[in-house]
Amino acid sequence: MTQNEARRTVEAVWRMESPRLIAGLVRIVRDVSLAEDLAQDALVAALQQWPESGVPNNPGAWLMTIAKRRGIDQFRRAERQVRTQSELGRDLQAQEAFVPDFDAALDDHIEDDLLRLMFVCCHPVLSTEARAALTLRLLGGLTTGEIARAFLGSEATVAQRIVRAKRSLATARVPFEEPSRSERANRLGSVLEVIYLVFNEGYSATGGDDWMRPALCEEALRLGRIVAGLAPDEPEVHGLAALMEIQASRIQARVSSSGDPVLLLDQDRMRWDQLLIRRGLAALDRARTLTTAPGRYVLQAEIAGCHARARTADQTDWARIAALYDELATVEPSPIVELNRAVAVGMAHGPDAGLRIIDELAGVASLRNYHLLPSVRGDLLAKLGRSDEARHEFERAAAMTRNLRERALLLDRAAGAGRTPIN
Repeated sequence: MTQNEARRTVEAVWRMESPRLIAGLVRIVRDVSLAEDLAQDALVAALQQWPESGVPNNPGAWLMTIAKRRGIDQFRRAERQVRTQSELGRDLQAQEAFVPDFDAALDDHIEDDLLRLMFVCCHPVLSTEARAALTLRLLGGLTTGEIARAFLGSEATVAQRIVRAKRSLATARVPFEEPSRSERANRLGSVLEVIYLVFNEGYSATGGDDWMRPALCEEALRLGRIVAGLAPDEPEVHGLAALMEIQASRIQARVSSSGDPVLLLDQDRMRWDQLLIRRGLAALDRARTLTTAPGRYVLQAEIAGCHARARTADQTDWARIAALYDELATVEPSPIVELNRAVAVGMAHGPDAGLRIIDELAGVASLRNYHLLPSVRGDLLAKLGRSDEARHEFERAAAMTRNLRERALLLDRAAGAGRTPIN
């Protein structure tokens, strides 16, 4: 095996195995930063040894064995300085002697470890940005550079954010355990929020040259599927999985051959991924069986399902979608929900009805610099024949967005006619 082949193999194995490796190590050493350092030591060892020895039959167990031995070495060196570390080092050594089958040891705890690590990465003590970066780093196996490129940030900024996040977890002494029953709903909600944030940044990039970043969508889908497997009785978990699967089904149809955006009503629905749609609708069915009071993700998945079931744009059940947005506005009231409700109401009951909702949002501070507000308003004005006003709104929207593809689309709509801005 050449060095390049070995590196590609190690990177592929690392992406698959690092989440459970780090999760298992955190359970043992009770320190996120130390666990990642030990996992990185194992990665370096793999890069050094596998080109000559070949990839072991069970690479995950091999990495865990190396990481635990490095941990034992570290604790031995510190034995005379810190008694608690000495005790932990002896515990690790005793575990290695007592359980030589490290892969079996991991399998005994893997599901619990992964879920606990998700709760730690998305702990409320961290900012939303820190939660996303740490989740992608520890559970996604992405490098700091990959995370920085995904969110169009500098590598140094992302690295500092991750370091500060680990330090905050250590300072707050966040335990590596599932939250209590009373805390579980909020903490699980934080996990889902981070996963959907990652998905949305991939689905509709906030900046840069590309309309989408599919790799981020794929990573969010993978994490969502993991959580659905770890928390099978939580309806919102399946709701989020359904929502992402159905939205991801449109990815190939959302851009033209030249990379330009294609809005929902103009998409070739033959290009929608039917496998992802079936998976999404199955997850939605599962969510429905678990609750009679759907939450934000189940309701959004219901809306996405309405689009997925319509064979043509004209067959879309806009009245049903508007009713679902009414329900969502009760469950999760927010200006963004109202903005989307205005689109649905405009499609179901006419542009005048949609415009009334939009005009009520004009003074909302959080939407003051949000480009989709003037974009939606411009579309509704265009349908009412108020072309000059519509052009002005599209130009305002184009000036607000940081995504170059979206800016070009909005300027095109300003120059001509608009279509409903549904992604």
